[in-house]
Amino acid sequence: MFDNLSQRLQATLQRLRGAGRLTEENTREALREVRMALLEADVALPVVKDFIEHVRAKAAGQEVLASLTPGQALVKVVHDELVALMGAANERLNLAARPPAVILVAGLQGSGKTTTVAKLARFLREREKKSVMVASADVYRPAAIEQLRRLADTVGAEFFPSHAEQKPVDIARAAVDEARKRLIDVVLIDSAGRMHVDEAMMQEIRAVHAAIQPVETLFVADSMAGQDAVNTAKAFNEALPLTGVILTKTDGDARGGAALSIRQVTGKPIKFLGIGEKPDALEAFYPDRVASRILGMGDVLGLVEEAQRAVDQEKTREMAEKLARGKGFDLEDFRDQLAQMEKMGGLANLMEKLPGIGQVPEAAKAQVNDKQMKQLVAIINSMTPQERRFPDIVRGSRKRRIAAGSGTQVQDVNRLLKQFDQMQKMMKRMGKGGLQRLMRGVKGRLPGFPG
Repeated sequence: MFDNLSQRLQATLQRLRGAGRLTEENTREALREVRMALLEADVALPVVKDFIEHVRAKAAGQEVLASLTPGQALVKVVHDELVALMGAANERLNLAARPPAVILVAGLQGSGKTTTVAKLARFLREREKKSVMVASADVYRPAAIEQLRRLADTVGAEFFPSHAEQKPVDIARAAVDEARKRLIDVVLIDSAGRMHVDEAMMQEIRAVHAAIQPVETLFVADSMAGQDAVNTAKAFNEALPLTGVILTKTDGDARGGAALSIRQVTGKPIKFLGIGEKPDALEAFYPDRVASRILGMGDVLGLVEEAQRAVDQEKTREMAEKLARGKGFDLEDFRDQLAQMEKMGGLANLMEKLPGIGQVPEAAKAQVNDKQMKQLVAIINSMTPQERRFPDIVRGSRKRRIAAGSGTQVQDVNRLLKQFDQMQKMMKRMGKGGLQRLMRGVKGRLPGFPG
């Protein structure tokens, strides 16, 4: 997400960072570039105009002009305005209501609404430790009811059965009553989607809303629809008291215009981003972290949180003890590390959060992808347990067998063994006190890191 915008903004602001002083001319030129970058990212024109005016006013302020590094001070202004544009802070779901807390989910057909309900159910179960029930009031698409039932099984949520002959209002009311009887913490109601906004649809969802009085009414928008998503969100907000927006398919959206426009146009916060198809591919929306990623500053806090959630602490401890005892790092350990990275959203997700990733050439970034990581795992899985523990025995005929078993080429097996050899050497150094030396070196390089 934001790939194109990030590249344009980072290139423009990089030129200013090195400027000894800001002049009317170089500021005007930079803001023209920023304006073009935002418009190309499909940000709504009124939003772009307001954004540029705010940045221009602050760029002319004494705080920027008097700074020892005015170029960097202006970059901070752009960062702060991006944060303000997207909503200043993460807005959590309101779950403080007397159980069950009712959440109504609305959106157009094809926006990813039903899968988002399942992702949200998983998020609430795992992150908020809530019991969750889901129900489908989409009586026009029986396949949607069955889809939600299967997804509920996958994410471990309770499913309230419904069928096409029922009225949406009756389904929603009955689901809330059942959740109350069973002491369920949160009930999610998936409403019917349409191909476009129409009055019949709005009347129906208003009736459902009035019947269940949800604490949250969330609109699911397809970020790849750009300004269409923003306009639809605005129409829904005029018909329903929305409390927030979930942007889906952001992993396939290189522009990001919807994310930058939707708060300003609707006045409602983005609460979550859908970042993939898997049940766990939903993350809370933090405007400050997204702004940092757009400007190439990374999202270290996000990385730390991902690691705390996804990394198997027991396996990590076992590996540390193994290295401390001088035991070798083998291919099974390597496979475990790759699996942990996949749990953290894959290489693409990790790289997006690394500070300075914008400075890495596109050709180099293209070589590191999740498909390649899956290929490495497939190659290791095609080996015998003995080969994984003693990679040196993998030669000639063994390589051909492993390549055939994993659907790869012998050169792919060679590449894996070379990468593993480099990692094994690094692990050996860490096992002999190298980790402490490495950390001492890092402390000397990081500003503000106590040494």
